[in-house]
Amino acid sequence: MLVEADGGPLGAVIAAANVVDQKLLRETIEAIVVDRPEPTKAKPQHLCLDAGYDNPTGREAAAAGKYVPHIVPKEKAKRSKERKPGYKPRRWVVERTLAWLCKCRAILIRYDKNDQNYLGLIQLACALFWYRRLDKLGRCDSKRRPQRG
Repeated sequence: MLVEADGGPLGAVIAAANVVDQKLLRETIEAIVVDRPEPTKAKPQHLCLDAGYDNPTGREAAAAGKYVPHIVPKEKAKRSKERKPGYKPRRWVVERTLAWLCKCRAILIRYDKNDQNYLGLIQLACALFWYRRLDKLGRCDSKRRPQRG
């Protein structure tokens, strides 16, 4: 799952339970359903990843997606030195989104045998997430009444 800075889901990919997440990074970046603005030198787009992606494949996938990778180093000695004061790890953003998605019973326990049906449920839950979020912010048209003339 790929999320934006506030935890809104942007793209999701499913695979077997024995597939390592690092192998799915390129597919996950390609699964983004929202049109991205073209990154420039003045406004680059950043991708925060955990230590599992600290390898050449993870860096290549991020660069191929035109992202500036921010990857936590695997070695614990480097972790504390690289973090700047006042900047906290951002991994909890993805964990919060996954926890919200696990509230949907059909996603928590996979009842569907067909991969496309299960992916459709995940995408529907993500769309519902965005609808509720935009409705709470007042950016959704659901509360507007049609004008009669």
